[in-house]
Amino acid sequence: MGANIRTENVGRLSSVNIDRNNIYYLHYKSYHDELFKAIKKYAKGDVLDIGCGNKPYEDFFSSSCTSYIGCDIIQSNLNKVDILSPADNIPLEDNSFDTVFSTQTIEHVENYQGLVDEAYRLLKKGGFLILSGPFNWQLHEEPYDFFRFSKHGFTHVVNKSGFELVELNENGGMWSVVGQYLLKSIYNDHRGRSKKLRFLFKIVTRLKGVNVLNRIFEYLDKKDYNSVNTINYVVIARK
Repeated sequence: MGANIRTENVGRLSSVNIDRNNIYYLHYKSYHDELFKAIKKYAKGDVLDIGCGNKPYEDFFSSSCTSYIGCDIIQSNLNKVDILSPADNIPLEDNSFDTVFSTQTIEHVENYQGLVDEAYRLLKKGGFLILSGPFNWQLHEEPYDFFRFSKHGFTHVVNKSGFELVELNENGGMWSVVGQYLLKSIYNDHRGRSKKLRFLFKIVTRLKGVNVLNRIFEYLDKKDYNSVNTINYVVIARK
């Protein structure tokens, strides 16, 4: 059963095209904005993607990087994984990469410090780690969802491995958090047992309510931004 859960979820994202009709738009919009800036600014040379899944971000490295290798604990549904290994014990030589990239993976690794230590070991001196993970997010990929990280938690983890913290950027503010939880709650109830809420979801969908709600909370986040409550973080650290 555990292997089946891992197989199902390692292939969960194969496209980065998320529009306002998607209930996860508020999460991906702010997250991708910061992630793509980080790739453009810091990615270079030989790249290792830890927890690569279906490599949805591979094309974003093509213009600035020499090679792109992905590792994961199990093969993805599109057979994109190059190296099968745990994130804290990757069978590659020290100082092999210019960039290590790991997105939305660290919360699923029991030895999360080991993942960051491994990134440090594999990077050349002066190389960059581009790391992301959730702060406010529902349980997912159960039972392999272990941790959430504040900005102080991420700072502690990268510093403990020996990295210099370069940037730490929140992804969305308080209103993105509220809107994302509202949309996900409606969706969950639609998929669950409540007939009344299933009916409500159908009405919301027909009226393009998901699109409207995403626009409202996106607007509120711009006008009244508060980063104390954020959905996610993107972290840049240098060896």
